[in-house]
Amino acid sequence: MSRGLNKVMLIGRLGRDPEMRYTPSGRAVTTFNVATSRSWNTANGDRRTETEWFRVVAWGNLAEICHQLLRKGQQVYIEGRLKNYRWQDDNGTQHIRTEIVANEMIILGDRKHLKADGDNHSSHAIEEIPAEHEESHEIPEDEFPF
Repeated sequence: MSRGLNKVMLIGRLGRDPEMRYTPSGRAVTTFNVATSRSWNTANGDRRTETEWFRVVAWGNLAEICHQLLRKGQQVYIEGRLKNYRWQDDNGTQHIRTEIVANEMIILGDRKHLKADGDNHSSHAIEEIPAEHEESHEIPEDEFPF
């Protein structure tokens, strides 16, 4: 029997503060963008840099933690899987959106962005933060808050 693998690992910086919403059933969902950059030298010796942006979605407990601890500009490690959404708009144009559904998050680099409000969340800064372990991570489409 053959198995597939859908795994993504990113290290990058947040482009803006995370946004959290709730599904009609009350489940938290947080979205944010992560930028990764790579640099190289051309044959001419010119230095080039390329930046890629990724939309990240976290669900449940991990969503709440990401919303509480992550801030724009912060460096973060995200592990998860790719998810594609396809739809057709009213004009008949096909669209595809690719997201990374996070199942782990680790805050990297400077931790000055962490809230220092005495709620003891700073201990999460050096720990791996796994997503909720549930039977199914698939969410019915009618529960998406966007």
